[in-house]
Amino acid sequence: MPTSSDSPHFIVRRMRPGEPQLAIDWAAAEGWNPGLDDASTFHAADPEGFFIATFDDEPIGCMSAVAYGESLGFIGLYIVRPEWRGKGYGMQLWRAGMAYLGTRNIALDGVLAQQANYRKSGFVLAHRNVRYEGFVTGEHDGDLVDARRVPFDRLLQFDTHHFAAPRETFLRAWLDAPHANALAAVDGDTLRGYGVIRRCREGRKIGPLFAQDRRVARALFRALVATSDEGGKVVLDVPECNPAAVALAVEHEMTSVFETARMFTHAAPVMPLANIFGVTSFELG
Repeated sequence: MPTSSDSPHFIVRRMRPGEPQLAIDWAAAEGWNPGLDDASTFHAADPEGFFIATFDDEPIGCMSAVAYGESLGFIGLYIVRPEWRGKGYGMQLWRAGMAYLGTRNIALDGVLAQQANYRKSGFVLAHRNVRYEGFVTGEHDGDLVDARRVPFDRLLQFDTHHFAAPRETFLRAWLDAPHANALAAVDGDTLRGYGVIRRCREGRKIGPLFAQDRRVARALFRALVATSDEGGKVVLDVPECNPAAVALAVEHEMTSVFETARMFTHAAPVMPLANIFGVTSFELG
């Protein structure tokens, strides 16, 4: 880094301090409704994995290529400013991110219309994720605890089981974000589930929501909504292949607004999809 094209005016380089917020602002302009703390929490996952494309020092595109250890990578925040599209700059940005992730199993959540393009880059469909939105009434549950009171090693082990790679640095930042609340269902020494809700540009998003069954997921979901009285819409991204997660959204009269394709460059990791009721984020997996 940096990389350049035939034009000496164009380069791709790693983001500098403050530039991840630019990517989040662009994501908001695209209608992705990012969280208020996403710039810092996303960047904490892998500070080396955030790229920006510039032309004559003007930012024109961005991409995150987050490495989770040596086995898994995740592509997100892939945006080229509308007036710069169709000129080949996006592909050079893409190549820089993919080169950084190397031989890892690389994943992404892509809009369905782009599946064919991602297949050309070696990605294979694993399953679809569906975004549900709605105005939900919460319910406090005294049996749940603040997830930050759970020993972190236990929470990390539970999270890794559901995500297929350890993400310790990211998880710490996600739990400690100023505009987030996290709850856990604990039975003695057994962790039955946990979830996080965070404020976004519009309303709130729940993710992740991992639970041993729909009953635990429902209790966490309703209690997370009740952690604040802000009102506004609630967003939940669920694996389409988990009918219990879809049923949870439908029960609360949430509406499907769009889908993404979860794709991998290698075989999809073995994950307990029946216990994944909410994806953490479409940007970082």
